[in-house]
Amino acid sequence: MATVALPISEAFLSDPFPFYDRLRDAAPVCRAELPDGAPAWLVTRYAEVRALLADPRLSVDKSNGDGSWRGFSLPPALDANLLNMDPPDHTRIRRLVSQAFTPRRVENLRPRVQETADALLDAVEGRGEADLVRDYAGPLPVAVISDLLGVPVPDREDFRSWTDAMVSPPRQDRREAARAVGAIHAYLEKLLAAKRAEPADDLLSALIAARDDGDRLTEDELTSLAFLLLFAGYENTVHAIGTSLFTLLRTSAFPADPAGLESTIEELLRYEPPAPVILRRFATEDIEITGAVVPRGETVLLVVGAANRDPAAFPAPGEVRPGRSGAHLTFGHGVHYCLAAPLARIELEVAIGTVGRRFPGLRLAVAADEVRWRPSYRTRGLVALPVILG
Repeated sequence: MATVALPISEAFLSDPFPFYDRLRDAAPVCRAELPDGAPAWLVTRYAEVRALLADPRLSVDKSNGDGSWRGFSLPPALDANLLNMDPPDHTRIRRLVSQAFTPRRVENLRPRVQETADALLDAVEGRGEADLVRDYAGPLPVAVISDLLGVPVPDREDFRSWTDAMVSPPRQDRREAARAVGAIHAYLEKLLAAKRAEPADDLLSALIAARDDGDRLTEDELTSLAFLLLFAGYENTVHAIGTSLFTLLRTSAFPADPAGLESTIEELLRYEPPAPVILRRFATEDIEITGAVVPRGETVLLVVGAANRDPAAFPAPGEVRPGRSGAHLTFGHGVHYCLAAPLARIELEVAIGTVGRRFPGLRLAVAADEVRWRPSYRTRGLVALPVILG
């Protein structure tokens, strides 16, 4: 079987979907060489991706890999998180934190999300123009997840800058990312110590109590869970808000009726997933997928960005059609389904609905093909979104 080189060109970054369309049609399960030279298998059809997301023969635990994966390295205290765990440890830890993300509890956060969105837009309203990534999509999720976890306001900008450095370092210099990881690690240790000394009404204090009283979380599990909640609560939501706003501006598809906002959000999540390549999996045994045999230990990448645009699952997948039937895979499927999906949906509804209501004449300040994308095949996010307010 021929090996496909996964590109990282500017053309691919701005629009990877033609590449994935060709791959899905010609080789829906194929060997690939990633931009860092690591080998992997790409799976691109909806049916196979959905099934494999729930297949226990694919593990997220790196100890089941053959060592060829070259993903970003984290210290053990940050690496022992849900994204690297299979059941039963995954089940135990997920149960501890899942109560914070029930639809009812998350819905209670909506007023605070709305207050934050309004304050951010108040700050740019008189300018006549703005960068909706820097001024809005970035700070909104930081404020929301920090409120939930209990991160002090003065620390939030530092956390955002560290996260940005970690996920989008200079292409030829990984040292900045490593320094950011070290800073985040040191900060979380300090924050958790402060919460242990003076517990508050927040999620981190509750998780500390669960560990200290019941010994159900190891120290590394506690630290890495705090890292995951902060990181994931920021990174993917920033990209989802930014790309959704860009898609609506580019297609002139802002919902005129607030009642249609929920279905619009679901369609935008399908159309532009913030993480188009779901976290790597490792085969725990030889697995046959659509005629191809993936050997034990090799890396499998489930390309939800391609699956979400599979015409076998979604007619006219390259069009934005709110209200369409079918379940997108942007939040995953199975035991690793995104824990914070209810919160992400509320943030998107508030973020997009508030912009559309307050600036009905909003338009791009540059041509759509001049908007720059982050240099990553794993995430789908904008560097900036310059707009003219109206």
